[in-house]
Amino acid sequence: MTLWIFVAAFVGGVLFVAAEATARWWIRHRTGYHVWPPGMRLEVRQDLFPDLESGFRFEINADGERGSEVRGADDGLYRILVAGGSSVECFALDQATSWPGVLERLLNRPEALDIVGARRVHVGNIGHSGVGAAELDTILERVLPRYDRIDAIIVMVGASTAYHWLGDGAPPARAPAVVPEDALFARHPGQPFGWTPRATALVDLIRRLRQALLRPLEVKDNLGAWQVAARKMRAEATEIRTTLPDPSAVLQHFEHHFRRALRHARARSRRVLVVRQPWFEGPYTNEEQSRFWHGGIGRPWKEKVTVYFSLDVINRILSLIDARVVAVAEDVGLPHLNLRPVLDQRVRHYYDHDHFTPDGAAVAAQAIATALTDVTTAPAPAAKPSVRRVTQPRVPLAAR
Repeated sequence: MTLWIFVAAFVGGVLFVAAEATARWWIRHRTGYHVWPPGMRLEVRQDLFPDLESGFRFEINADGERGSEVRGADDGLYRILVAGGSSVECFALDQATSWPGVLERLLNRPEALDIVGARRVHVGNIGHSGVGAAELDTILERVLPRYDRIDAIIVMVGASTAYHWLGDGAPPARAPAVVPEDALFARHPGQPFGWTPRATALVDLIRRLRQALLRPLEVKDNLGAWQVAARKMRAEATEIRTTLPDPSAVLQHFEHHFRRALRHARARSRRVLVVRQPWFEGPYTNEEQSRFWHGGIGRPWKEKVTVYFSLDVINRILSLIDARVVAVAEDVGLPHLNLRPVLDQRVRHYYDHDHFTPDGAAVAAQAIATALTDVTTAPAPAAKPSVRRVTQPRVPLAAR
C-alpha cells in the first residue's frame, strides 16, 4: 500500500510539473502584452468626492482595452486607440463619461461617420496611471504589434514623467525612475511564476479563462480613499520647496522616449493625434488648493510624505514638458491639440490638479472629436481649442 501511495504521488508530481511546464510555455509563446487583463469588470462605489459620480464601471474587452468589445470582421469599422497616463485612463469616471467613452459616442453620430467614411467607430483605451513617456514608449512597442489595423492613435502624456521625477526628489543629473514591465502590464510573456499554488502558471491560466469566459463583476468601495489622506498630507507638509532644480536630464529623457513612442504609433496607424496634457492652472483659492495632492517627494498612495514642491514648481515643469511635446510633434510632422483654452472652468472641469470631472471629460472629448473630424458634433464651447497642423496637409480621415 505504501509503495502504491508513493508511486501515485510520484506520478501525480510528474504530471503536475509537466502541466505547469506546458502552461508556462504557452504563456511565454502565446501571450501578448496587455496593459489591462482582458475580461476584467470592476464596479466602484464612492462617497468621498462630490464632484464625481457615486459609482462607475471599469470594463476591459478581449483586446485588453477599456471599452466595448470589437466585433469580428467589420469592413465599416474605424478603430481608434488612445494611450497615455491617468488623464487618459480616467479611472474615477464611468465608462460612458470618460473622455474616450464620450469621444466614441460623438464619432458615431451620422455626420462624423460620413467624414471618417465608416459605419462604426470604436475607441479602445489603454491608458494607465503612472504612464510617462518612457512607459508609453514601452507600451506602444509591445502592444501595437498585436493589432492588424488601427486607423488612428491618440496620445496624451507628460504629467507622470514630471511626477516620477519630483517623487524621486527632482535629482538634477538623473532621469526619473521607470515603471518596470511587470508593473506596467497585467499580462505579458515574461510574467514571473512560482511553485506555490497561487503563483503557478496553471492557476493563472484558470484565472484568465474564468475572467474571459464568465467575466465576473468585482465590486469595490472608495478605492480613492488614499487621495483624501494624500490631500491632507500636502496641506500639512513640513516643507514646501519653491525652487525647480535643473530639469535638463528629465526633459531629455522625456523627449527621447516621446519621440520613440510617436515613431511606434506612426508605424502602426494611419493617423496619429498628439493631445497636449492639460492641467489646472493657477492662481488658486484656498479651497482649490485643498484638492491637490501631487508634487511630493515619495509615494503618497503608500507612504507618509512630508516634503512637497510648490504648485508654481509643478506648473513650471509641466510647462517645460508641454513645450517638448509641441517641439517633437512639429519636428516629426504630427498635429497637436491644446485643450487648455477650453478647460477653463476650474473645479467644474478638474477634481484635482490633473484629472477631469465628468464635465471636463465631455469638453475634452468634444475638442478631440472636432480635431479628428473638423465638424462640430455638439454645441461649441465658448473658447476654441488650439489645434496646430504641421508639415502634413489636412486630409480627410477616410482617405488615409
